[in-house]
Amino acid sequence: MTEISSQEGFVTFRSYKVWYRLVQPLLEEPNKLPLLCLHGGPGVPHDYLEPMEALAATGRKVIFYDQVGCGNSERATDPEVYSIDFFKEELVAVRRALHLEQIHLFGQSWGGCLALEHALSQPTGLNSLILASTPGNIQQFVAEAYCLMDELPTDIQETIRKHEADGTTQDAKYLEAMDVFNHRYLCRLDPWPTCLQQAYTKAGQEFRGAGKIIDWNIEERLGEIQVPTLLLSGRYDEVTPACVETVHRGISESEWVLFENSSHMPHLEETERFMSVVDDFLSRVEASLSMSIDSLNHA
Repeated sequence: MTEISSQEGFVTFRSYKVWYRLVQPLLEEPNKLPLLCLHGGPGVPHDYLEPMEALAATGRKVIFYDQVGCGNSERATDPEVYSIDFFKEELVAVRRALHLEQIHLFGQSWGGCLALEHALSQPTGLNSLILASTPGNIQQFVAEAYCLMDELPTDIQETIRKHEADGTTQDAKYLEAMDVFNHRYLCRLDPWPTCLQQAYTKAGQEFRGAGKIIDWNIEERLGEIQVPTLLLSGRYDEVTPACVETVHRGISESEWVLFENSSHMPHLEETERFMSVVDDFLSRVEASLSMSIDSLNHA
């Protein structure tokens, strides 16, 4: 393990300032490519991905950024600008501004959806995908999540359904009921780690999949993804094993590790094993890349 340092700053996307954090080893290993991390939500800033910084101590850069509209980045005055295409363009702009020509791409939850969209655009320099608790179909995710809600006490279910039907999801009773759901299927640690608490103080909490991503579904296009792909999820994940199975079937030769003692945040709930699995995957991908380069050089 090597010592690490960090720097923070802003890049410009359209007219917005996008905050980033770059964590790098003091001795960067030449064959280890940067890992770019995409947070979830949409709208839950990068803070809860803090444990991923430890991967920099293995000799690679690890980069985070807050998507426009949350965290340390600017908010749009007109929320209508937010769309999947908007965030896809933002990701391309961040890569360009930070000179991330060759990367591994990590996405958690919605961040994984964004990573999939990026991969489907067939970008240059994308060497692998790591998708943590990521669905390929939002409608399937919503249906599965409501099945999980059916396992909650009846009064909790009724409170959630009532306030969502009435549009009163900021009501204290709704938030208390959602707290029960979240401690079963979002993060089972009690209390929640500081980094997760910090992220959620900056984000809204609404149960239903809604807005512009409600009809997002790329099941039929998953076969277009050709880069090495690692899927990670929890046994008690709100993105259920059935959701991840859909992605696993769709991406040829994808690997899937299921964390038996985790929900939606295995990087927080089983951190040591999670980081070991990610590091092993990245090392294997890079070993394969190195062999391919050697073969070309000796051809």
